[in-house]
Amino acid sequence: MQPYGGVRPGRGKQVAQRGSGRGNGYQRQQQALRRAQEQRARQAERERKAAETASKRQERERKAAYQEQQAEQARVRTIGVEHEVEQLGQLLRDALVGDPPTTFERRRRTHTPRALDERPWSRPEPSPRWEEFAPPEPGALAAVLGLGRKRYEAEVAEARVRFGEAQDRHRRAEEKRLATLERKRSEHRQSEAQALDEVATFNAKLDEEREAYRAGEPAAVEAHLGAVLDASVYPVGFPHEHRIAFRPATGDVLVEIHLPPEAIVPTARGYRYVKNRDEMTVLPRPEKERKEIYASVLAQVALRTVHEVLTSDPDRIVNGVILNGHVRTVDRATGQEVSPCLVTLSASREQFGKLRLSQVDPAQCLRGLNALVSPNPYDLEPIRPIVEFDLSKYRLMDSMDVVAGLDSRPVLVKLTPTEFEHLIRQLFEAIGMEAWNTQASKDEGVDAVAVSKDPVFNGECIIQAKRYSKLVGVESVQALAGVVEHKRAAKGVLITTSWFGRASHDFARQHGRLQLIEGPELKYLIKEHFGKDVIPGPVPPKRRPSR
Repeated sequence: MQPYGGVRPGRGKQVAQRGSGRGNGYQRQQQALRRAQEQRARQAERERKAAETASKRQERERKAAYQEQQAEQARVRTIGVEHEVEQLGQLLRDALVGDPPTTFERRRRTHTPRALDERPWSRPEPSPRWEEFAPPEPGALAAVLGLGRKRYEAEVAEARVRFGEAQDRHRRAEEKRLATLERKRSEHRQSEAQALDEVATFNAKLDEEREAYRAGEPAAVEAHLGAVLDASVYPVGFPHEHRIAFRPATGDVLVEIHLPPEAIVPTARGYRYVKNRDEMTVLPRPEKERKEIYASVLAQVALRTVHEVLTSDPDRIVNGVILNGHVRTVDRATGQEVSPCLVTLSASREQFGKLRLSQVDPAQCLRGLNALVSPNPYDLEPIRPIVEFDLSKYRLMDSMDVVAGLDSRPVLVKLTPTEFEHLIRQLFEAIGMEAWNTQASKDEGVDAVAVSKDPVFNGECIIQAKRYSKLVGVESVQALAGVVEHKRAAKGVLITTSWFGRASHDFARQHGRLQLIEGPELKYLIKEHFGKDVIPGPVPPKRRPSR
């Protein structure tokens, strides 16, 4: 029999045990949850530390890469400076082992024919085919029953119209293609013929220059030697300006070149990257070393120029070279542009030919040639050139301004001889030359002397002015030729208010260094340079055409 209340003995203990079991399970769940959270937190911390470590490693790698890049840039810049200095040290050697100097043969041009690419117009478009336009024929049953025959015939007629139109379009397209092809061929033939003609014209002119050069004509010699120096290749930063004058009487050529400034020598010996300061530092080149390099550069350029002039003269027209080397700079005292002479030398072909330029020390070689070199070229201390344009052989006189006193349409033949000579001197000054009048007595017929200031230097010019109203005889032209040779001038100019005869023009043309200016030409020059409309003198008679 059960106890009161229907509860069996021991039932409460079992219930309590089950309640206790449920509590233990909850605790275990909470503990497992905490352990999972702690694991996740530890994992997150490990991941954070790993990310931080990776970030620091990447930063170190980036910094190391940056530092290596900067160090490499310093090495590259140092190599660049070393290369520049190396180039400066072999300026003379480059001229000895490189290509030979420019010659007339090397200056000749050749024409390489170009083939016309005809592919865009060479392929005709396919002709239209009737099969592409013909309608399908009616089926067998329709043909037997005669069904749709009229419609088929209408379709055929319409197709034939379209086919004809397509054939017309194709024919027009073909005509256009063929016409374009022929036009392109014609243009190509004309282009090739023009190119051939240009080459032939250039080579013919070059042959004329070659003959004039062999004859020792100053203009031809100066032009060829100018082309030689123009073709000479120097490092970046070197000037390529020069003036040349040839004296046929002595066979000497006067060469004036522009030397590089002292800034051509790098002030840095190298570059170094300092990691702890993260900066690029310059390793300066000692001043003594800079001066030595610059002095060597000037010596090499001078010797190289003389070498190129003499070796480009296989006909031995040039007997010697007189060289003046100037540098263009700014005077620190005045702020004005100046061109002090730093190197000057005179060397004969025989003297220079004995040198073994590949073995010489450039500076010592100049001393052996008795060259004059600036004692402080790096400081641009000037020297006096060995040879300048010597005007002392002419007896000069004070200038007079004649142009200012000219009336409107003055008659030049009515000027006094002195006024006319000064007018001619002013005309040459207006043209761009330096000019002086000579004294009237014992001037050997020289009324004025002019010196060219143009970049292409043509030397001294003797001027005779004839205020005549009749023909100037050939004996005056012949006398001028004698004075030109005696004075060793580059050119003689005879100017008159009248005219010259055919014999005078022929003589001047054969001489090669004489120029005759008649009244009409003088009138034009005065109008061009002074804006004055003058009357030279009497009108010259018409010349009969030469047979």
